[in-house]
Amino acid sequence: MLDILSASHTRYSLQYHFVWIVKYRRGLLYDKQKQKWLREVIEEIGNRYWFVIVELATDGDHVHCFLRAAPRYSPSVIMNILKSISAKKMFEKFPGLKRDLWGGELWGDGYYVASVGDGATADIIQRYVANQGQETGHKPFSQLKLF
Repeated sequence: MLDILSASHTRYSLQYHFVWIVKYRRGLLYDKQKQKWLREVIEEIGNRYWFVIVELATDGDHVHCFLRAAPRYSPSVIMNILKSISAKKMFEKFPGLKRDLWGGELWGDGYYVASVGDGATADIIQRYVANQGQETGHKPFSQLKLF
């Protein structure tokens, strides 16, 4: 089981798997130096925004990132932060990338995201929610049933 993280007035355990592509699926990240720099940049972003980068990998034309983040950031905001800052930093470090990308955009427009649990499956959560308000031996009252 994962540790529960804390923020001001919030306790959470949110994990996401993100995948995004290099624009036009150009294999611009096969170079180990670029991979190393991208990792450093994304770890810096994680430190700045309190993301916990659990794993990060690339196969040359797309990036996989497994991270934990506070609920103040929606997945779309997390992706926007990662893609925009990393592209800017990559272009500063490797100016030749713009020549290879015709329009000067490093990342493709879309992405994949999945939330990842740490043992609680959708079935378990569904049963837990469905059983709210049921009679229990330890509560002298019934919880309000909304649906």
